[in-house]
Amino acid sequence: MYKSSAGKPIGFWSAVSMGIGAMVGAGIFALLGEASAISGSAVYISFIIGGIIALFSGYSLGKLGARYPSAGGIVEYLAQAWGTGFLTGAMSIMLYLAAVVSLSLIAKAFGNYAYTFLPKGAPVLWHHVFSVGIVLLFVFINLRGAKDVAIWERITVAVKFSVLSMLAVAGIVFLKPELLSPQLYPPVKDIFFSLSITFFAYEGFRVITNTAEDMPNPAHTLPRAMVTAILLVMLLYVAVAFAVFGNLPTEKVIASRDYALAEAALPIFGHLGFVVVAVAALISTASSINANLYAVTNVTYQLAKDGELPVAFGRPIGHSREGLVISGFLVILLSLLFDLSQIAAIGSISILFVHAVTHLGHLRLVGKTGASRLLVGLAAVLSLLAMGLALVYVSHRGGNVIQVLLGFVSVAAITELLLQKINHRRVRPRIPL
Repeated sequence: MYKSSAGKPIGFWSAVSMGIGAMVGAGIFALLGEASAISGSAVYISFIIGGIIALFSGYSLGKLGARYPSAGGIVEYLAQAWGTGFLTGAMSIMLYLAAVVSLSLIAKAFGNYAYTFLPKGAPVLWHHVFSVGIVLLFVFINLRGAKDVAIWERITVAVKFSVLSMLAVAGIVFLKPELLSPQLYPPVKDIFFSLSITFFAYEGFRVITNTAEDMPNPAHTLPRAMVTAILLVMLLYVAVAFAVFGNLPTEKVIASRDYALAEAALPIFGHLGFVVVAVAALISTASSINANLYAVTNVTYQLAKDGELPVAFGRPIGHSREGLVISGFLVILLSLLFDLSQIAAIGSISILFVHAVTHLGHLRLVGKTGASRLLVGLAAVLSLLAMGLALVYVSHRGGNVIQVLLGFVSVAAITELLLQKINHRRVRPRIPL
């Protein structure tokens, strides 16, 4: 990514903040209710499993980032592991498509929360106005450079983490143990199936890899920041799940799925608590959009540089790249077209697939990265297992998720073939082998 005039502004806590900002967004605020519809009050178990998978993936990606500190993140790791052929190019494009769709979901979640502050009966069009407006705002902020991105993240992460921590502590203090009784849990398979949604609450951790070129010492900072961010978020998610389901019956959480966290604050803090948590939801989803736009811009820059996207994606504009503006437009378009829960499943499955391919490639590089072959292998296996469970669930549920996923793969493959034919170039590593 085009570096800020201030040099390299992303330190350890800035990177941790960006990772938390990317993770604690639509995942916990908008999708907790969706996940509870599958796993009920046992959703905290699903968050623990999802967090463990993320930790193994974070270890693998952190080691790759320490050895290959590139703004392209996973794009660079794929090129290092699999060379310059079709697989690297197609996976890189799929990563970009998944990131854009995930961003559109977060923007849609922001619009839904903002709409709740309007008087009853307000035109539904306002959902879209808020979604579009927040994307435009952060496109502008990102155009000002990485320094402003980092400052914003540290402020917003502090606010939302504090609010969620207070809700979690108070909720646990006042929880009703009978609401968390294992007798109320659904079948075990449903808890695993809910990974199709809960893993989405973690997938944003990969944005930390894209900060490598803006880090003074990525080999030391990046792996630590990755694991720290995931651990903090996992603890927060589990505590929040206890607070919500310890104060509200599962059916009430499902009924208020679009604002479940705010609803959980009502019996503890009253209407003021509802408003505070709803505002925190707006800040959280906005923060997630900010951090993810930063990462997507780095990915598009790397792809454009390697001939995998039109050169316009890599041209300078402000303190960023034109890819930021193009991606922002695509996010706005997709936010008007897709359903919230379906996109969570599509995003989770797509990212798990890309992660699995990246971890398998890492096994070929462990001699250079110094990573544990066992831990990297577990990262690959767990990603594939989670993806398989999610595919089984969405195939039984019906709808068009499988078709959309097949469409993703087809678009990535066809785009790669066309770009190879037109540009006669391949995705090439930026860091010497």
